[in-house]
Amino acid sequence: MTKSFILGSTALWLLGIMLIAGNTVALEAKAIATLRSKAQVLKFSVGTAVRLEPLMNDATYAEILGREFNVLTAEDAMKFSATHPTRDRFDFTDADKIVNFATTHGMKVRGHTLVWERRLPRWLVEGSFSKIQVSAILKHHIQTVVGRYRGRVFAWDVINEAIDVEGVGLRQTFWSKMLGSDYIAQTLTWARDADPHAKLFYNDYGGEALGAKSDAIYDLLKSLKERGLPISGIGLQSHFVLETPPKMSDVATNMKRLAALGLEIQITEFDVRMAMPVTDKKLRDQAQIYLDYLSTCLSIANCTAFLSWGFTDKYSWVPDFLTGRGAALPFDEGYRPKPAYRAMAQALNNSGRP
Repeated sequence: MTKSFILGSTALWLLGIMLIAGNTVALEAKAIATLRSKAQVLKFSVGTAVRLEPLMNDATYAEILGREFNVLTAEDAMKFSATHPTRDRFDFTDADKIVNFATTHGMKVRGHTLVWERRLPRWLVEGSFSKIQVSAILKHHIQTVVGRYRGRVFAWDVINEAIDVEGVGLRQTFWSKMLGSDYIAQTLTWARDADPHAKLFYNDYGGEALGAKSDAIYDLLKSLKERGLPISGIGLQSHFVLETPPKMSDVATNMKRLAALGLEIQITEFDVRMAMPVTDKKLRDQAQIYLDYLSTCLSIANCTAFLSWGFTDKYSWVPDFLTGRGAALPFDEGYRPKPAYRAMAQALNNSGRP
């Protein structure tokens, strides 16, 4: 056997090893591509609502959260009753843990929510307060909470679900009854004073497509803009039912008219619940809704974020509140990615967004 033959064989062997290694690296790179990495390329926010208990006690939950998403929102830890348990005391223990996790993992934080009819402490709703006192309490609450996270929370759901479910004016809530119809303007002003750089959102459900409620939301936001009030955007909650998703062309039309007001649009609480048990067809149908909805958002320049309300069926709100419904999120109870997850990745991959 000649020396040149041996050297040639060795070179071919080394080349083969290099090719195999290169293919392995390419496959590994493909395997570790995440929703987060795809969204970052588009300068887009993809995220989820977060529960504190699994964040602190379930390592898999925390690992997937930090790996897959670049923005989060606290599911409950920033609501009024959680942060303001007594009139004279605030408690940011839980909220701080979530914000600190986000900071450590290079994630943005959406604040949720400052003014809502639910999750109010008993000391407030059962107290004998005057209009002036309630106004002072709410102003102090907003400025304390927003002020604490100034520069760390990039956007706040300032007002949550203020429009009547049928789209007939404002919902009758503790706040509207005590403060009157202009309480929304007041809360926006207080939030702006507390953090001049945070984006301020109105957040609601049932207004994603065209209809009476989306018209009422549009009219409210248009009025706020015309008055020069500091409203930055609209949060579309988007809790969908598998059998009756909205018509995506209507969603696009609605987003375009909101964008024309100069508003940022963010999908804030997306999920698609189904009647149990799960079947392959239901998962495929669910994935199609995920694909269509995220693609619609990505097609609108002013649609800047897409957050689901949780990411694993293991910790979903749906089964606890809606009997016989579930499996609404992109990861199943064992943290396996579902077709819905792959649909999100496909939408991000296929986006023509610059």
